[in-house]
Amino acid sequence: MKAIILAGGLGSRLYPATWGLSKQLLPVYDKPMIFYPLSVVMLSGIRDILLISQEEYLPQYQRMLGDGRRFGVTISYAKQDHPRGIADALLVGRGFIGNHGVCLTLGDNIFYGQGLTAYLRKAAEPSSHATLFSYRVPNPSDFGVVCFSSDGRPLQIDEKPARPKSHFAITGLYFYPNDVVDLAKGLRPSSRGELEITDINRCYLSQNRLQVERLGRGIAWLDTGRPQSLLAASQFIETIEERQGIKIACLEEIAFNNGWISIDELSAVASAFKSSDYGNYLQDLCSAQTTDAFSSITYMSD
Repeated sequence: MKAIILAGGLGSRLYPATWGLSKQLLPVYDKPMIFYPLSVVMLSGIRDILLISQEEYLPQYQRMLGDGRRFGVTISYAKQDHPRGIADALLVGRGFIGNHGVCLTLGDNIFYGQGLTAYLRKAAEPSSHATLFSYRVPNPSDFGVVCFSSDGRPLQIDEKPARPKSHFAITGLYFYPNDVVDLAKGLRPSSRGELEITDINRCYLSQNRLQVERLGRGIAWLDTGRPQSLLAASQFIETIEERQGIKIACLEEIAFNNGWISIDELSAVASAFKSSDYGNYLQDLCSAQTTDAFSSITYMSD
């Protein structure tokens, strides 16, 4: 499976903070927002990644992430001239997808919690079904909403309904089989002028090929599209990291735990970042590698 991270959009709800700056380059506590969706992709075991953004922002991402070698992955880049909806990412990236399945994730979504990796690895397994993730929210009208049958099967998906029939929102993380590209080609713009990802999800639902996992209480899903939610996400990350002494979305740590980079490569990044808490954290990981204590912190990437 391959992965696409959509880091597009104008970020207009965050103006003026995003005036002339890609939203996904803003910091969420101690690291750029883009690290969080990238960490989810890496925890899924996916190493071939396409990042999509506006052309003027791509050089900034390339300077920050390079070709992905530092994280044991391959990152390529593609431009989206205008925001045309989430599903448009599948058309922009159709050459990249080729004959593979694809994980599509939004660049402003954050996931964290015990057991998350197991959910992700299961969703990334080859399948003819699409897998989505739902999360209980107090304000479902702001999201795509899914309704379930008594035995947990998805029954209906509505996009930002005025009167939602459920409190379960569809998160910005989607796993699709290869035929999603053909479905995307057949989409027509909605009344908003966008290619709606909800229309694709409804296609799989109508074909009885849609699985929707309900994320439980042990997992947090954070959207960072507004100033209040961006601040809340930063405070959440700070609380977890300070209380537990871990780093959420530490890409080098995930790469090392996955066996994608060596201890020498991890140490090189730690040295490059030695004046920061992030670099000190990586250095501690390198030091712990020589003791049995290292095995006790491998869960930190979840």
